[in-house]
Amino acid sequence: MELGSWALIKSGPSLLALLPLLAYLIMVFRNKSNLSGLAVGIVVGVILTGQSLSSLAGIFATSLGSFLAIIGIIIMFGSGLGYLMNKAKVTHTLVYWIVKGIGVNSEKKAIIATIVCSIVICGLLGTLAGGNAIIAPVLIPVVAAVGLTPTAVTALFKTAGEVGLIMGPLTGVTLATMEVTGLSYGQLMLWAVIPFSAVWLGSTVFAVSKIQKKLKGKEVYEITEDMLDINKIVVTKEEKRTTILFLIAFILLVAYGVIAKMGTNYAILVMLILSLVIIISSRIGIDEALSVFTEGASKMTGMFLIFIFFEVMFVLINIGGGFDALGELLTGLVAGSGKAAVVILASLVGGFGIEAAAVAEIKIVHEMFIELINTVGVPMSIWATAILAATRITGALYPTANLAGQLGIARCDNMKDVLKICWVGAGALFAWVIIWAFIGPIIAG
Repeated sequence: MELGSWALIKSGPSLLALLPLLAYLIMVFRNKSNLSGLAVGIVVGVILTGQSLSSLAGIFATSLGSFLAIIGIIIMFGSGLGYLMNKAKVTHTLVYWIVKGIGVNSEKKAIIATIVCSIVICGLLGTLAGGNAIIAPVLIPVVAAVGLTPTAVTALFKTAGEVGLIMGPLTGVTLATMEVTGLSYGQLMLWAVIPFSAVWLGSTVFAVSKIQKKLKGKEVYEITEDMLDINKIVVTKEEKRTTILFLIAFILLVAYGVIAKMGTNYAILVMLILSLVIIISSRIGIDEALSVFTEGASKMTGMFLIFIFFEVMFVLINIGGGFDALGELLTGLVAGSGKAAVVILASLVGGFGIEAAAVAEIKIVHEMFIELINTVGVPMSIWATAILAATRITGALYPTANLAGQLGIARCDNMKDVLKICWVGAGALFAWVIIWAFIGPIIAG
């Protein structure tokens, strides 16, 4: 692909080619949908690069086979698998086992149970809202009985759910980070995710404990009919068998993928095999199972289109050399400042400046800084932490759709105190990024 004869950009690389991205960000910050913002960004990109209808059609066709499109398919299949897990009561069984195993009879155990359930379910399903929405009706009555407040539950859902997304071996966020950095799952966990998550969860629990003391007795849950009494939940032999077989298959498939160094495409096969395990074990009819799977996958159609539109916009930006020009500019400005400055700058730009679908945000930040990263020699193991910070901190700084969703799921209307807890977590993460930016490259060599 190249600049058209009537392009406004006469030669690349040019910073003007970043205008589609700017247009998209402006639309999003004006509370327009991702698709609306991307549509405007694509129109701007077409005008700037002078693309004909045939060339634009070619870009869309090529984008359907791109990395972002594959991630979109994986997310759709993951949603379909999630619906099958719900149908077979696998998710409810897992939550039941976790809560019963911990024995929730105090605030501390309630906090632990909330964190573990959210990490496990969101990590398995690859969705923050969907995962926490599933566990809420079962978990809330249990934690409410020991006095945990809606504000505390909301903050724990938000942080633990996002930790699940970056820990889950088959989530879009994890796969995208592995793809752009070239790290294996084990390397990503060891060098970036585990320490990042420990800081995030630790600071969040600290802030939750403070807010919990302030609100205890003043803010309480109202138990409604749609909530489940965990003591009345009965796990059948079929549900137990299906859940155990699912966990065994999941562990074996992930282990094989790690050992055999399977690529991103492998996740699609894993989703299908796990779905087959559930269908056979729970004895769901094939027509019903496919209907349930399709219904779940269809819920992520919008996300799939977002990824395709993002890829088209990225192609238009690259035709004009937008990211190359930005890389040259950043290299000239901060290359002499060293590796730490680059890692910190990328974290700040992502954390404060970009709010997009997380997988797309990973690609945006990576494209913006990769030339500079290569110039100053930042190891990919350290760069992964900057990507995590850039994509996770954004939602903790100001009210976003994700945060609003967690408020609804946890039945909370106290945005002010939830944000205070999120700010403590974000502050701790920025402090960790600064520390790791200096000592990480030394350890990594």
